[in-house]
Amino acid sequence: MKWLVLFLAAAAGLTACAPAVRYHPKPIVPAETAARLEASSLSDAGLRSFLQMNLRENPSSWPAKSWDLRMLSLAALYYSPAMEQARAQVSAAEAAEVTAGARPNPTLNLQPGVPSPYLLGLDLFFPIQTAGKRKIRVEQAKDLTTAARMNLAETAWKVRSNVRAAMVSYFLAKRQLDLLRAQQGLEGRRVTLLQQRLTMGEIPRPIVDSARLTLLQTRVAIESAEGRIPETRAALAGAVGVPAAALEDVQIVWPGFERPLEAASLSRQTIRRDAVLNRLDVRKALAEYAAAQAALQLQIALQHPDFQIGPGYHFEERDNFFTLGYSITLPVFNRNQGPIAEAEARRKAAAAAFLATQANAIAQSEEALAGYQGAHRELNGTEAALRQLEHVVVPTEQRAVAAGESDQLALNAVLLQRPALAQTWLSALGRTQSALGMLEDAVERPLEPGELPPPVINPEKQRKETQ
Repeated sequence: MKWLVLFLAAAAGLTACAPAVRYHPKPIVPAETAARLEASSLSDAGLRSFLQMNLRENPSSWPAKSWDLRMLSLAALYYSPAMEQARAQVSAAEAAEVTAGARPNPTLNLQPGVPSPYLLGLDLFFPIQTAGKRKIRVEQAKDLTTAARMNLAETAWKVRSNVRAAMVSYFLAKRQLDLLRAQQGLEGRRVTLLQQRLTMGEIPRPIVDSARLTLLQTRVAIESAEGRIPETRAALAGAVGVPAAALEDVQIVWPGFERPLEAASLSRQTIRRDAVLNRLDVRKALAEYAAAQAALQLQIALQHPDFQIGPGYHFEERDNFFTLGYSITLPVFNRNQGPIAEAEARRKAAAAAFLATQANAIAQSEEALAGYQGAHRELNGTEAALRQLEHVVVPTEQRAVAAGESDQLALNAVLLQRPALAQTWLSALGRTQSALGMLEDAVERPLEPGELPPPVINPEKQRKETQ
């Protein structure tokens, strides 16, 4: 029986080599998660560490009083639940690599004698994988991890894109309010001048009433524009992932908002190349195709069956027997034709998906570039008209008033053309900034100087260090 003891001791030793992982529950309490979301702020110490790690220049003071697109995008990446979900998918893919690389465990087969206690059989089988299946599984898992990382980077870009779009709406609302207030002042001056002429009997009352109605409409438009500012600021806070109150005491800046990138500086070849090579969905589709190809290779390798081999011990009455066992699945009825055909079809579908993604990227980039070029031409045209009004028409009218050839009412009419033309310019600016955002989305990289692609660093480390 000493051989039996040694055999069981060896089997127990093999079992003890792999430590067991214990389960630790992590329940979700909706009230607690809601409280954490409501407590998110731009003064978080972990956010400061995250900014310091990713900014070229650290904020001079904390909490920072001035926030630009880059800083708000980093804050959105820090708080974004979508980023946490994408990071979890990367972690799952990395864990799948461990699973793919794991070696199969041996099998212990116990055959006690029934009814006689003097019969006992023990067999220890070690599985042997053939045709490089383990290596193929690891390569497939690595390709899927690459796709998950591309998805993480694409999620980071979408977060940044949402912040930029919200900032465009916020700044347009602020500029709209400024223009309406300037227009209100000029219209108020016009009502005063017309009232003076009415008093002197030079004009009829309906002209004054019409001017007052126009002034009243502008005041209503101002009230509407004033309501748009907190609305767009709340939308921006939502894109960042903080409550609206978190943005009330900070200054949101965008130095180049009114001077978007010159369309002439963008070449069609560069945009097309970036769309083909830099877009994350294209790179993700390529990784998914590589994984589909590895899956086909694995199914082909499965035509070659694995086998098991190992020693055995058998006790019968007083005799001891030692054996060497071997088992294999015989590929008699099929050679894995069905799974191979399925894998070939999936690889074909993955190839078609890659080509479709690449073609869509090229089409989107060309359409977005044409849209931006057209919007920028419109913006340049309205700017030229605005300069003509400010530097030629208005000074000419002012000189005419000074020379007694015109009056203040005529000058006021000329000055009122500026806010009207500025409204047209603001609309063109909004379309240009939106078109630039669409172009950046088409190539999935910032195009304006000084902007860097959004990082995908996990902020969990900074959070733990600050708790």
